[in-house]
Formats: sequence, structure tokens, C-alpha cells
Amino acid sequence: MTSSLKQKAAYGAWKSPITADLIVSESIGLGGIASDGDRLYWLERRPSEGGRNVLVRRRSDGGVEDVTPGGYNVRNRVHEYGGAAFTVADGMVYFSNFADGRLYRQGLGGEPEALTPEGELRYADFRVDGMRSRLIGVREDHRGDGEAKNEIVAVGFDGSVEVLVSGSDFYASPRLSPDGQTLAWLSWNHPNLPWDGTELWTAQLTEAGRLTAPKKITGGTAESVFCPQWSPDGVLYFVSDRASWWNLYRQGDNGVEPLFPLNAEFATPQWVFGMSTYTFLSAERLVCTYTQRGLWQLATLNPKSRRLQNLETPYSQISSLTAHGDRLAFLGGSATQSSAFLLMDLDEGEVEVLRRSTTLEIDPGYLSQPQPIEFPTSEGMTAYGFFYPPQNRDYDPLEGEKPPLLVKSHGGPTAAASSGLRLSVQYWTSRGFAFLDVNYRGSTGFGRDYRQALDGQWGIADVDDCANGANFLAEQGWVDGDRLAITGSSAGGYTTLAALTFRDTFKAGASYYGISDLEALATDTHKFESRYLDRLVGPYPEDKERYMARSPIHFTDRLSCPVVFFQGLEDKVVPPNQAERMVEALREKGLPVAYVPFEGESHGFRQAANIKRALEAEFYFYSRVFGYEPAEAIEPLEIENME
Repeated sequence: MTSSLKQKAAYGAWKSPITADLIVSESIGLGGIASDGDRLYWLERRPSEGGRNVLVRRRSDGGVEDVTPGGYNVRNRVHEYGGAAFTVADGMVYFSNFADGRLYRQGLGGEPEALTPEGELRYADFRVDGMRSRLIGVREDHRGDGEAKNEIVAVGFDGSVEVLVSGSDFYASPRLSPDGQTLAWLSWNHPNLPWDGTELWTAQLTEAGRLTAPKKITGGTAESVFCPQWSPDGVLYFVSDRASWWNLYRQGDNGVEPLFPLNAEFATPQWVFGMSTYTFLSAERLVCTYTQRGLWQLATLNPKSRRLQNLETPYSQISSLTAHGDRLAFLGGSATQSSAFLLMDLDEGEVEVLRRSTTLEIDPGYLSQPQPIEFPTSEGMTAYGFFYPPQNRDYDPLEGEKPPLLVKSHGGPTAAASSGLRLSVQYWTSRGFAFLDVNYRGSTGFGRDYRQALDGQWGIADVDDCANGANFLAEQGWVDGDRLAITGSSAGGYTTLAALTFRDTFKAGASYYGISDLEALATDTHKFESRYLDRLVGPYPEDKERYMARSPIHFTDRLSCPVVFFQGLEDKVVPPNQAERMVEALREKGLPVAYVPFEGESHGFRQAANIKRALEAEFYFYSRVFGYEPAEAIEPLEIENME
């Protein structure tokens, strides 16, 4: 379509085919792929089924079918965030069911049978120990008082349970050697999280299946070890940041050996179980993915020659690498292609799409391409992000108008912005918003030093980077400096609220289950993150004054712009009272405020109707604040104190 045929309309008032209904009705979440003989298994999170995780199977004939029946949700809450909720061997599936936390097994064509009893127990990250007719994995025990107890346990196919490893605060990645004689695992203790410092251990298995001769391979309080795996010939591989970047290593005859030192990250923060950034197609062929400046690259590495060779693919987001015979299964996506499970023949370069997260085909004329940017920030440092300019093939802006900007502060805060296609971002840009996804200090993908630049500075450095990113774009003339908004969820919600409270850069904001009271978070959260703030803010209660000084709830007098809050009422990570106290403070001050609570939602929204409502309500909220008229009808949002 030529420019002369385009309509002229205000930014924000552009009509877009990327609707909220389209996003939630046609999209699924993908995760947890596994290979078993000539079959592949993976999880699909279906918003149309209330966010239920369904295990599906690709048969040898290429057909795809559901495995777990209705009423079962393949998900766990170990560390609250879960992950690695199923495993499969010889056609038998083993999975954790979210409703009751029990482990189940299910044969081909059969019904699920419970392996473990009801109770306050959670299970994750299991592998089949076929020699001993059992599973080995992580159990989280909530039966006693105080903190939950984490252990590595063996669960027999007869339902018996034996504790194999205990004593540390956390465990992950129990992995059996190919001969079944050695177990490797990760452990760590408070106050560290797995991206701060972990230990890699091995132990021999006796004939009776117990562990003997435990040995620490590497790791400690200042080294993060990730994703231990055994090669087909029985060598232990892993990722470590012992040299500042998460790189590949192995346990050699003379100790730990680096495979290919590179200023790149071959890992991601271990928020959930079961992450995989490399796999073995053979003992001499390792396939891996790594990231530089937020963009992921697929590569092969020969462990003998230690030669890394990049593979040309159209994908910039790559994860969940799994060997399937002599082919590679992985989750891939790009700025213009939705994420999909893919099966790749590396020799022929052929790629088969197993399942896409959406069947939608969006005209590229409505898609904004992310542009990696760098910008100066406080302390003389450089911060990073992905900038999305407005894009809609049907519209030109009004003469002299610049677009409003929505800044995204990602969650974590130990996480990273994605360059993959997200229709939730394109929803904004196709309506005339500019969008900035900030990789503020503390983000992963830029080395350990950048990740630790947030230590003691949460609520300061991240806020500076989001504000400076917005100011940078305004100074370049790319966005309207008087129409800057910020949005974020969870920890990103905290950065959002802190930016709105302690800076005057933004004119509006949206908090999704965001933190407003750091002190409450330090004293009322789950085990996994209970000491997270020791590093990000400082030890509590010793540094109580610092917690008070950085909590937006205590400084609502500094707020001078509208804010909308979205909150799941069953959230155990950031309880609803965090949002409700902030809403009440804004209400009393007379500032425009809206509160949208969701029954049945926890930390992150899974139900299609709620995802739709939140997206449209935020867009409607900004329409009232920035003075544009949405092109389509949106259910109005009640905004208090809005004239």
C-alpha cells in the first residue's frame, strides 16, 4: 500500500488487526520438550482452557495428540515457579499434577495413576532410573513449620520414597550418567540464588541405589553453575560463569576444562527447572545456543577439536535444546516469527515446524522490528534495550506529532528482554505507540559484571536505566517526551512504581502484580526468593532504613501521575495487599487510579479472559491520560479521580 492511500490519524488511534481477542484465542504457551524413541513430547499452556498445561505427543507418523486428559494440569510449584513437570521413558509418562502436587504415571493409551500420596509435597525435575525401577528428582516438603525442605529423592514405581541428598537449602538438575552408576546435581544455599552461586556435585550409586563418595566438582558462592549434562560417552559437561561469562566446560582427567571461551552467555537465569541451552547429537557433536547483546545464536561444537561453528537460522530467540535421534528439537522464534517447536536436520539444514505458539499469520506491514540500542546511563555506564517504532501499513501520523512511548521493565529483575515476536508488544506498536524493552543493569546476557551491577542498587540503577532510556529516545526526537509511560510485572512492577514515585520522567504507568513495599516482600515471600533482596538491596533487618527509603508505598506524596494496577488474588509471590495498599494511598491523594483484581489468578495471568481484559484496560487507561480515541470499542475501565 502506497503512502498516498494511507489514512492520517493520531498515534494511539490507529486501527489494528492485532486485537486482544486474537492474541488470547489463538495463542498457546510452549515448553518442556522431551524425546522418547521416535516420539516427541511437549507442554502446551492453553489460555482457552483456563491456562491448563497439557502434555502432547508427536507420534512416529507425524500426528500430534493430547496425552494428559481433561482435569489434569502438568505443572508444579517447586520454588513457586516450577518447571520440568514431566519426564518420559519407554512410552511411560511421569508428571506432576498442579491441583494436588502428586506424581502420576501414564502409559500409552492409559489413564493417569498416582505414584505419590496426597499431602504438602511438590515434585520437579525427575529422570527415570530404569535400572532400579524408580524416578530421581527434586522434592519440596511443606509439611513442617518454617521453611520448606528441599531434597533429592528417589520415588519407586511402587510408590516408595527414599531421600538421597539433603542438607542444602536448594537442589536442581539431578542427572544420571549413561551407565546409571553416577549421579550429578546442583545445590546452593541462602542467601544465593542459582545465578549467584551454586555447587556441582557427583556421587556413585551403590547396588541398592544409595549414594556414596560425594565429590564437589566445581562451584561456590561466587560461581554460578548451570545445566549439568552427561555426554553419550559418560563425560560430565556444564555451564559456568567462573570466568565472568556463562561458558561451556567439562570435567576432564585433570579437572575442569573450558571448551570455547567467549564473551557470550551460554545460559539463562535458572528461574525454573529443566532449562537446556545445549544437547548432544553424539559424543563428538554438541549443539548449543548462546546470546550476545540480547540476540541468540545456534551453533555446533566439537568437544574434541573444541571448534565452534555458527549455524545460519532466522531465529533470534532459541531455547529448550533437545536431541531427537540425529536431529535437533528446540524452541525458536524471531522478530517476525512466533515461537515454535522445531525439528532441525543440521546436515541438510531442513527445519520442520512441530507446533507454533500461534497459527496467526500477521501481515509484516503491521509488525514493528526491534532495534537493539545502547544508551548512556548513571555512573558513566551503558544500558541496553530493544526499541520498537510504531508500525501500521494503513496509517501515517498527523503532521508534526510524535508517538507516545511505553517503556517495559522486565520481571526478575534477574531476567532479560526478548527480541522474539510478541503480539502483546505489537498490539501497542500497531496502534501507534513506540515501545522500549529495557535490559537494565542486572539483566542477564551481558556477563556477570553487568548482572551484578544491580547488587545493592535495586530501585536505583534499574530505575535510572528505564528513565534514561526514555529520555534518550525523546532527545533523539523519536518519541513524545510529554507522553512517556512505563509498565512492568512483578519485579518489573516494582521498577515501574519506583520510577513513577522517585522520578518525574513518566506521565503514567501500569503495575502488574508489582512490589510497592520492599520490607513486606522481605518478610512475606516464599523460600526461593526469601534472601534475594540481601544482594539486591541489603540484609534485612540490618538495612531496614534502606528498604523503607526505596519502597514507593512510603512516598506516595511524590506521585503526581495516574497509575493502573492489575493483581491476581491468589498470588503468593507478591500478595494482593502490596497493590491494595498502593491503590488506597493514591485514592486518598486524589490521583487518577484504577485497580483490576482477578479471582483465580496467581503470579502471572493464565486465563484468556483475564489476559484480554488486562491488555485492553491498560490501553484504555492511557487513552484517557494521553487523550487519544481508540479505534475499536473497548470495555471502559473505572478510573477513580479522573475528571
